[in-house]
Amino acid sequence: MWRSIASNALTLLIVALVLAAGAVAWGKAQYTAEGPLESAICLRVPSGTNMRSVSQDLAEQGAISAAQVFRIGADYTEKTSQLKAGAFLIPEGSSMEEIVDIVTRGGASTCGTEVVFRIGVNATEVQVRELDPVTQAYVEVAEFAPDAEDLVVPEKYTEVRATSDARYRVLVAEGTTVWRVVESLKLADFIDGSVEADEMPQEGMLAPDSYEVRAGSDVDDLIARMTAAQEARIAKVWAERTDGLPIESPEEMLTLASIIEKETGIAAERRQVASVFVNRLNQGMRLQTDPTVIYGVTNGVGVLGRGLRQSELQSDSPYNTYVIGGLPPGPIANPGLASMEAAVDPDETPYIFFVADGTGGHAFAETLSEHNANVVKWREIEAQRNGN
Repeated sequence: MWRSIASNALTLLIVALVLAAGAVAWGKAQYTAEGPLESAICLRVPSGTNMRSVSQDLAEQGAISAAQVFRIGADYTEKTSQLKAGAFLIPEGSSMEEIVDIVTRGGASTCGTEVVFRIGVNATEVQVRELDPVTQAYVEVAEFAPDAEDLVVPEKYTEVRATSDARYRVLVAEGTTVWRVVESLKLADFIDGSVEADEMPQEGMLAPDSYEVRAGSDVDDLIARMTAAQEARIAKVWAERTDGLPIESPEEMLTLASIIEKETGIAAERRQVASVFVNRLNQGMRLQTDPTVIYGVTNGVGVLGRGLRQSELQSDSPYNTYVIGGLPPGPIANPGLASMEAAVDPDETPYIFFVADGTGGHAFAETLSEHNANVVKWREIEAQRNGN
């Protein structure tokens, strides 16, 4: 009898072990297999959420087939305690294993709402946009100018500021001045602090680029990142300069690049514009460029908002390149990388003149007579535009 009982118990134990092993194998297969999600989703994980809530949310959205298997898998791989808050893009067909990795990996949110703070040459704007998880393209949902006199902050922006998973990005355009960047950042309510007057970076030393920032981060840290990025670009570009240039230092390169930046916004023209200024410097000619004169009038603060006066074109300002020889004493804006590269590797051309051609670009000329003819054409275009 006891042998029979022992035999039956052993049989039951073996069956139980087989079933358990089968269950483990099934669970592992479920955990690593392609998931049921048919279209990508944006999974929001609020701060303080646990893995149970995440698994239930995923199950309700059809991203996983078994919430319990998801939790057991996270526990078994010791990732439950590593859950991160944020908004995460979950691609279609993601396995439970892949989803656990996504929500525990850390780093910036990969989807959801993004606030883009754009600092332009003449204007600043805030754009709120959301990532469509299916197309993975951003869709604008709100926009406003933070310095508008009749400012009305969109309700959507207020809602976003109250959440913890929104991403923030600061975009600095090529050709901005240091003053413009610093003043604009004062309007960014998601960044703390302000730059004191005696701590202003030197003109030209803030790299135009896109910077991801965290809400509540310090403005000094952001300025330091911009400065470090520009220093790195200057060093790299100067080390790769061509021979025989009429510029003798990285500082002069930055000054020339800033003039190129202000003279054209067309990428294909930068090296041609650079060639004109290099040819003039090589021939001992004055640069005669309006943007430097404007900088001498404004000191990089604000926008001139009118044409230059004859008195300004004849002034003894160190930035008046109609009067002084060579380069002005320093940069007149923050140049982008492309303008710096053009300054140290200009096209080889015979041009020493250029003027607007009416298309947004410029007409280049080798002789004064050719240039004067181009000027006449430009004035005719201006007159037509002004209805004269």
